[in-house]
Amino acid sequence: MKIGLNTGAVDTAVRDAREAEDLGFDYVGCGEHLFFHGPTANAFVQLAAAAGATAHVRLVSTITLLPLYPAALAAKQAATLDRICGGRFELGVGSGGEYPAEFEASGVDTAERFRRTDEALEVMRRLFTGDRVSFDGEFTRLSDVALDPPPLQQPGPPVWLGGRKRGAMRRAGRFADVWMPYMMDPPKFRNSLEQVRAAAAEHGRGPGAVAGALFVWTCIDPDGDWARRTGIETVSNTYAQDFTPLADRYLLLGTPDDAARRLAEFADAGADRVLIQVAAPPADRQRVVDTVAAELLPRVARS
Repeated sequence: MKIGLNTGAVDTAVRDAREAEDLGFDYVGCGEHLFFHGPTANAFVQLAAAAGATAHVRLVSTITLLPLYPAALAAKQAATLDRICGGRFELGVGSGGEYPAEFEASGVDTAERFRRTDEALEVMRRLFTGDRVSFDGEFTRLSDVALDPPPLQQPGPPVWLGGRKRGAMRRAGRFADVWMPYMMDPPKFRNSLEQVRAAAAEHGRGPGAVAGALFVWTCIDPDGDWARRTGIETVSNTYAQDFTPLADRYLLLGTPDDAARRLAEFADAGADRVLIQVAAPPADRQRVVDTVAAELLPRVARS
């Protein structure tokens, strides 16, 4: 199982990326919102900064809110980032919608977000080849244009798709190299991944076309009680709801041994990579990262 670490605050993005590489994480991730309950980044910009601070760790957007971008612009940014980092970029995509104000500010109707995502993925797939493309869609019109330069990776950066609903799983089956939901327990993950792969087969893709990944809020520490309290409080504040009744199902909390056992359950359910979002305030982030690196990564490697 490969383990990634989402960067923290924008102001520490370069340091966080360099540290994640030095500590042995497989991925550096960055999420985004235009507006949200708290401070957020732009994934393309923050990962470009991370690219210059690292040499070999993979960079993944977790996630890019694709409906907020014109499809051709998103393709250009992804291709540019992929070349900047030497072909280490992986494009994580979602449709969003949980914070309508950012859609309103972008002039995008939330009711259109899924159609916009589908169309943008098709447009980006064509543009990533570097060939000349014409396209007449609901939201995008291209007239014999080519993306120059195209991304270094061909036929394009690997695409990760989030989402837990039926439409999102069918979208992942059609477009994704990696399906990455969040707020799932292992049985639900197993069942949903099977549905994603069945959708992939409907589109003529092989049974191994889509890998399984997990995005999970994480707080682990030798003091498991502290980790649990801190993690629940952080996620509750982030989503403006009490996560106490949901913690055991959806969060990765407790001691390193607790976390390793839980990740083994997800591995058995089909997850071969995990993106960790630290569930702790900035003052305690380093405490959690150090514990993950020193205690959890070796356990996962041995298993």
